Amino acid sequence: MSVIQVGLVDTTGALDSALVEAAAASLNTQVMRDLTQFWNVQATVRHLPNPKAIPVGVWPVLLVAKLPPGEGGVHLTKKNQPYSLVIGTTDSSDWTIDASHETIEMLVDPSGNRLEASRAIKIVGNDVEDAAGEFEYLVEACDPCEANQYAYSINGIAVSDFITPHFYDPVTTSGTRYSFGGNITRPRQILPGGYISYTDPQSDEVEQILFLGPKPVHRDLGPASGSSLRVFVDGHTYEMVQESRKPNHALAKRCKAHRQIVEKAALQRRKFY
Repeated sequence: MSVIQVGLVDTTGALDSALVEAAAASLNTQVMRDLTQFWNVQATVRHLPNPKAIPVGVWPVLLVAKLPPGEGGVHLTKKNQPYSLVIGTTDSSDWTIDASHETIEMLVDPSGNRLEASRAIKIVGNDVEDAAGEFEYLVEACDPCEANQYAYSINGIAVSDFITPHFYDPVTTSGTRYSFGGNITRPRQILPGGYISYTDPQSDEVEQILFLGPKPVHRDLGPASGSSLRVFVDGHTYEMVQESRKPNHALAKRCKAHRQIVEKAALQRRKFY
C-alpha cells in the first residue's frame, strides 16, 4: 500500500509558526499511531512552510482566515484529489481540533462518497436508538463525536476523537471501542455537539440527525448533488455546526501548559550536545 502524504499549511501568515509545526507533528502521530489501529490507512502529515508551494502528490490541509458560506471541510480538485479548508485564527488554538478532524475524514474517505450500511436509527426522547430497517451512512469519521469536549491531547496539541469501524456493528459487544477516545459507547450513538448523515434506501434522499442543541433533531436534505456526498452535506451543515461549537477551555489550558514545559525542556537539552 502506498503512503499518502498530507501537508498542513498556514495561508494566513498570522498563526504562530511553531504551533503550526507542532500541530503537524502531532497530527502525524495521530495518523500513524492511532488511526491505523482501526482504519486501513497509511499516511504521514508534515508542515508545509510555504503556502505558495504545495509539493506534487501532497493532500493539503489549508489553514485560512475565513471561508465562503458552506465551504469548510474536505473538497476535491478538478482532478478529484482531496484537500481541506480549516479556519485558523489567533483567537484560539481550537483550530488544531478542526485540522485533525478534516485530516482524518480526508484519509478515511478521500472521495467523500463512502457509504456503510447498518441498522436504521430514530430519535427517541433526548437520544437516538436503533430502529427497524437499514440506512446507508456517510462515513464521516469524526462527525458523531466532533464536539471539542471529546478531543484529546497529543504532545500538547488538541486533536479530534474519531469513530472506529465498529461504529457500524449491528449490536453492542463488551470490550469494543466505538470511538478511539471511548466517548462513544455503542454503535450509531451520536454525542451532544455531533451529527450523522445517511440515505434511506426507501427514499434515496440525504437525511441527518443532528445533536447540536439540547436534544437531537431530524433534517431531510433532499436528493444529493455536487461533486461528492460530503461536499453536499457540509454545504448544508457546516455553518450550523460551527455556530453550536463550544470551546474546551480546560483542554486548551492543559495543552498550553504542556507545550511550555516541552519547550523549556528542549532549550535545556540543547546544552547536552
